[in-house]
Amino acid sequence: MAAITGSACSTGTLLFGNKNFLKNELGSSGVHSNGLIRPFESKQIGSVRAKSVLKSRQVRAMASRIPSAPKRESDPKKRIVITGMGLVSVFGNDVDTFYNRLLEGESGISLIDRFDASPFSVRFAGQIRNFSSEGYIDGKNDRRLDDCWRYCLVAGKRALEDANLGTEILESMDRSKIGVLVGTGMGGLTAFSSGVESLLQKGYKKITPFFIPYSITNMGSALLAIDTGLMGPNYSISTACATANYCFYAAANHIRRGEADIMVVGGTEAAIIPIGVGGFIACRALSQRNGEPKKASRPWDRDRDGFVMGEGSGVLVMESLESAMKRGANIIAEYLGGAVTCDAHHMTDPRSDGLGVSSCINKSLEDAGVSPEEVNYINAHATSTLAGDLAEVNAIKKVFKNTSEIKMNGTKSMIGHGLGAAGGLEAIATIKAITTGWLHPTINQDNLESDVTIDTVPNVKKQHEVHVGISNSFGFGGHNSVVVFAPFKP
Repeated sequence: MAAITGSACSTGTLLFGNKNFLKNELGSSGVHSNGLIRPFESKQIGSVRAKSVLKSRQVRAMASRIPSAPKRESDPKKRIVITGMGLVSVFGNDVDTFYNRLLEGESGISLIDRFDASPFSVRFAGQIRNFSSEGYIDGKNDRRLDDCWRYCLVAGKRALEDANLGTEILESMDRSKIGVLVGTGMGGLTAFSSGVESLLQKGYKKITPFFIPYSITNMGSALLAIDTGLMGPNYSISTACATANYCFYAAANHIRRGEADIMVVGGTEAAIIPIGVGGFIACRALSQRNGEPKKASRPWDRDRDGFVMGEGSGVLVMESLESAMKRGANIIAEYLGGAVTCDAHHMTDPRSDGLGVSSCINKSLEDAGVSPEEVNYINAHATSTLAGDLAEVNAIKKVFKNTSEIKMNGTKSMIGHGLGAAGGLEAIATIKAITTGWLHPTINQDNLESDVTIDTVPNVKKQHEVHVGISNSFGFGGHNSVVVFAPFKP
């Protein structure tokens, strides 16, 4: 549960709709900055304080550095391309259908009917309906598995199919060089909740033996590897809503170091259950717009009042260019680079100087060999929270001095916040923007914040040739992540 979510995640206490939420919950001491940092600082002598300020300035200068002449990777062993995409979403399991419905500006947000939500103060979400795992999971396992792992298996196998890596082809390859890295923010939440319920109501002897295996966060990667025989690097990452981007970044480094030729990578989440919805209500993180659920997720709009829960899974097949060319794979796009940083500041408050996010963007561009002037599309984290939306925009403006050619949109306006799966689904949306030349709209843009001067593609799709696109994801705990994609050019 380390990190509930993204920006809801790392967006400041205002995201709860109550500035004093954490202060009230944690007290005036403990982790709260007013309790520890200020009294401690007041005891420091002047020279120590001066050194601290100097060090802070040096860190700030170093973090904002961008090479004057960026150079992209040219070694085919280290160039990383995308050869497959798979997903499970509120718009179904087909990538093209998913993106077409985004282009139409369709909202996938509706009233929850998976359980009786009538006693809850929030009764809507981006709930997946009519999900089918037929052809991907056998019936016995399908009935046992937590939805988090069902979504992961279907999205992962569909990504492998899209990359022309079906069962027969995989059996002819060196599967020790193919890894899996699918993370999750919450893990098997239904399995965990059901196990606790059994313990409390019936005693420990009634806890299913699947309780622990289906609850722990690494099981998505493990199950996908077990089903496909992939023996390369295999684990999961859990950094709240930054999870999937962290996975992309880590997987790319496995390929660049020669530890894998191919990585099956992304995020998965299924938290729209009573304990999940109730937990976020307790955090005061969610929109309360029960009467108009389709208008509830409204990034950058002045009338936003919190994020909307979503779910699903988004998975990419990342592959060295050498491997892809050797097997004649269809190359969809190129992963140029990425970065991860930490605010090292507060559980939910963003840094006031924006250094964590802006330095993450800068470091991702440096890793990608890209100058800020080359970027003309941003798939923003944009969760529709009061503080988070503007904090992200302010950090973007620090990096990109001229934003006149940049377009920025918010996928969550239509599908909600997929938590650990968000970065996976949004990476697919970013890549589809590159391959189609069309950007999906940010819907519910009725009363834009005056500070948002970047084109948010309000309400209607726009044609736009993407030269370089970045996708941002941030998480509770100050976890920042940015990944960079571009059209593939041999």
